[in-house]
Amino acid sequence: MTAVYGARVRGAPGSGVRVRGAPGSAAPDSGHEIGTDAREQRDGAGTNGTAGARRVRGAFDAARAEGRIALVPYVVAGYPDAGTSLEIALAAIDAGADLLEVGLPYSDPLADGTTLQRASAAALRAGATLERSLELVHRVHAERPSIPLIPMAYVNQVVGGREPQGPMRRLSEAGASATILADLTPDEGEPVEAAAREAGLGLIYLVTPTTPPDRRAWIASRTGGFLYVVSLVGTTGARSALPSEVGSFVRGVRGISPVPVAVGFGVSRGAHVRRLARVADGVIVASALVDALGPDGRDVTSMARLVGELRTGTSRGHRST
Repeated sequence: MTAVYGARVRGAPGSGVRVRGAPGSAAPDSGHEIGTDAREQRDGAGTNGTAGARRVRGAFDAARAEGRIALVPYVVAGYPDAGTSLEIALAAIDAGADLLEVGLPYSDPLADGTTLQRASAAALRAGATLERSLELVHRVHAERPSIPLIPMAYVNQVVGGREPQGPMRRLSEAGASATILADLTPDEGEPVEAAAREAGLGLIYLVTPTTPPDRRAWIASRTGGFLYVVSLVGTTGARSALPSEVGSFVRGVRGISPVPVAVGFGVSRGAHVRRLARVADGVIVASALVDALGPDGRDVTSMARLVGELRTGTSRGHRST
């Protein structure tokens, strides 16, 4: 992940996406004085003006109006099987999700740690495919249409050697508001951004602690809906503690981002959420929720209980100015 979003830019092999060398050292204006839609008209880039991105931002706005930061749980499509994964997704929403990230199982999940790799492998063994994963997104959207859904995948998995218009349209038709392609950078993202704009989707990018400050601003100007802030160097996975410098890092990113910032990787406890409520606009929780499902992935009650506990930590009463 650090090779993808840090100072070094890596291509997505076999993605069929042509690299466009946007300069990381010359970030466009990224302050709040320029409206995001106006920037997109000026630069012809990014997806923050799409209907899907507006739905995503609306969820952050609604949480803010309630004096909270947004909670974004993560579920794995097809884990432990198709029927139970639908139950898990709906339970996570009903327990307090403002948005829902849906991981699409993949054989080479480079950003995922042991927990999510295990769940993804189990889902694939149970018959998960891209089509079945999109069917889950469709069913969740039909059951809970007010909650923005954000499938998370990888470039080769979704786009492969194809033109991106078809995959982006399929995500939108399934009910997604935005998508995360974890190994796609803005340097090579313009064709996918164009397809996402055509489909009405937000395309969400990530920044990490190793991303240079000027590059963070540039990535923030291209993301759609929110900016995914990776809290640490490494892969996903529940941690007992967040890095000591996470507060200053997130505060700095939020200061240059024209869109909400949500923090993921390592977030697993109510104490983590309370700490991040001081500096972020949202939190993303993944591995801890999969762990809460137990070894067979079926303890939906425990998972929903953890979502509820995390929700209690989202109050902006914990926030500092």
